[in-house]
Amino acid sequence: MEKVAETLQKVAIGGGDKKSKKEKKGAPAVDADAGPLEMNPAPAFLQERLDLFDRLYKEQQEELAKKPREDITITMPDGTVKPGKAYETTPAEIAKGISNSLFKRTVVARVDGETLWDLERPLEKSCKLELLDFNDDQGKFVFWHSSAHILGEACERRFGCSLCIGPPVDNGFYYEMALPGGAAVHAHDWAPLETIVSKIVKEKQPFQRLEMSKEDLLKMFAYNPYKVHIIKDKIQDGTRTTVYRNGPLIDLCRGPHVPDTSRIEAFAIMKNSASYFLGDANNDSLQRIYGVSFPDKKQMAAHKKFLEEAAKRDHRLIGKQQELFYFEECSPGSAMWLPHGMRINNAIMEYIREEYWNRGYDEVMTPNMFNVSLWEQSGHLAHYKDDMFLLDVDKEQFGLKPMNCPAHAMMFRHRERSHKELPLRLADFGVLHRNEASGALSGLTRVRRFQQDDAHIFCREDQIKEEVADLFDFMSSFYGMLGLTFKLKLSTRPDKYMGEIETWDRAEARLKEALDEFAAANAGAAWELNPGDGAFYGPKIDIAVLDCLHRSWQCATIQLDFQQPINFSLEYQTAEGAQKDKADAAEPAPAPASAPAPAPAVDDAVDEKKDGKEKKKPLLIKKALSPGCARPVMIHRAMAGSIERFTAILAEHFAGKWPFWMSPRQIMVIPVGMGFLGYAKEVAALSKKERFHVDVDSSGNTLQKKIRNAQLAQYNFVFVVGDDEMRNRKVNIRYRDDTSTQARDVPYDLDEAVEKLRKLKADRGIYNPFPHKKEKA
Repeated sequence: MEKVAETLQKVAIGGGDKKSKKEKKGAPAVDADAGPLEMNPAPAFLQERLDLFDRLYKEQQEELAKKPREDITITMPDGTVKPGKAYETTPAEIAKGISNSLFKRTVVARVDGETLWDLERPLEKSCKLELLDFNDDQGKFVFWHSSAHILGEACERRFGCSLCIGPPVDNGFYYEMALPGGAAVHAHDWAPLETIVSKIVKEKQPFQRLEMSKEDLLKMFAYNPYKVHIIKDKIQDGTRTTVYRNGPLIDLCRGPHVPDTSRIEAFAIMKNSASYFLGDANNDSLQRIYGVSFPDKKQMAAHKKFLEEAAKRDHRLIGKQQELFYFEECSPGSAMWLPHGMRINNAIMEYIREEYWNRGYDEVMTPNMFNVSLWEQSGHLAHYKDDMFLLDVDKEQFGLKPMNCPAHAMMFRHRERSHKELPLRLADFGVLHRNEASGALSGLTRVRRFQQDDAHIFCREDQIKEEVADLFDFMSSFYGMLGLTFKLKLSTRPDKYMGEIETWDRAEARLKEALDEFAAANAGAAWELNPGDGAFYGPKIDIAVLDCLHRSWQCATIQLDFQQPINFSLEYQTAEGAQKDKADAAEPAPAPASAPAPAPAVDDAVDEKKDGKEKKKPLLIKKALSPGCARPVMIHRAMAGSIERFTAILAEHFAGKWPFWMSPRQIMVIPVGMGFLGYAKEVAALSKKERFHVDVDSSGNTLQKKIRNAQLAQYNFVFVVGDDEMRNRKVNIRYRDDTSTQARDVPYDLDEAVEKLRKLKADRGIYNPFPHKKEKA
């Protein structure tokens, strides 16, 4: 384990090459075999690009100089108001006016709560102004985005490459590029690139923003087929967009950026890999270089230490060492769960099932495959087709289900429903499949075949608040038991959505109300707004779980859905409708003059012939609400999310030291000699009756080695038995997580030990039930 972790650490931090003590401190070493540091002469496109930029930038500055300098007010977060001039006063000036140290800390500005703004870009009107530093998530992404541009400049100067895209990501940034002649980036290129980056940082190159027309952009990037493709595909004719310049680099970019390159004090390349343009295997193969950066070297040192710890906790290594799961090439992205892994998997599901029982859920099971008409009906096919596995069966197209919600909607509508049945909570551990790109697959955190603790709640609108409150309680108890904390975000209407804006506004208001009440009742549980990131059918509350290393993981979700009930014509009889039916039943209905022909059933698929071929109509013809009925609200929710992903998170959170209730190796019984093996087996048999995962070490190893092996295998408890224990029906106990129990102690009665472990498992506790005893004098 330590050797593997050490190898990963080297790869993560710098390729594993140890630097010579003679190397100049603070400067990356340059490999003598790596060739010249930079291209000489420089690529011709650099100067051609600069000439066009300089001309257009001068014109832009002349236009800005003509703008009227009207008086504006700038309101700070604390309520203070600063005076300014439109098209003249910059956020940088405001920051310097408060303190120079504030300006140096500030990465980017945020205007009116939503628009990120370059510090050196003049404000255009009265506004609210926030100054964001590296500790703010948006500030961090701007910092890393600027670092990607610096990396891009270094790559152009070294390789003369055609840059593609260079975004910030969760733990740094990357840049994709095509090297001349299809060449590849190698590990020996890292140090030269870092040397060029150091020069760029020292040059304090300013980031300059320029608005350009589509026509000028095509001229500027004519040398680069990848930028040309992006410009033609993403920018509409007749519109303008921005580029940013730092040094000789000019890049298509919406920005914003840090004021200049000197802000990037600590920079490191982490790895490189091959990729495909736009992620499509049918496109050109590219080179991708990953990096990370920080405002100071202390943060970089802390990050590298974090990587060392993360490498030791990698769930893929723990899975291999503890024989929990593995993958076969014949089924990529689908875990092969080994017996010990299934013990963890089952323990998680058992806990969730107990909560379902206590919270009024009913577990159901639905098919793995449906005709695509179901996905058309739900709207998923239009939004999710590329992520589905589609099959041809009996000359029709079917899809493996990527989610359970359409099937649960079908289950709700298979018979008439009454308001008395609501809320109806349907839970499903069904197998799901999603067609993830092969390059995105990563252990258990990104798979193609998985199970979720998926459930859907059908309720009345007036029940939403209570249901969401119960979900918050469920989540708090679940994560709290595991020592996980969480952050809440409300994701609102995306650009591509289904339904009416009024419905979305109503749904978002309901969730905001529930979040506000939860935050008020739980100190420190503030929530954030995540505009435009809702599902296509409704807003959602995303829950980011924080593990012991303070890494953020997306697990639970709560999604409010007014659209699926409309798509599937879901309805329930209201209390008022039921009363009216009773009143109508009391009055005899007049006999009809003639019986009308029966109407066709709307719940059945209808076939029609066209050109001699049968054409399948939608699964369900949408219909208006029946008299006396209302639409239910559908709440999508999960606590663990993907069981596979959640297992990976817990493996890294606990570093493979599983709590007793979910541990695949709970007790190791060790006889001090072969003469006590019979009693050791008797202890194991009694433990197995209690459904504890127990083993006996009957090897010929020394007692010390047996104990050490059990500790390395992460058994929660080691029961050592010898003559005294056998004669008195006792066990000598060592607890993995308490060093005070590692030495020989006063034995516990076997029945008492089993009872304590029974309680520990039932409590799902993380504590030592066997406090240290002292021998009586």
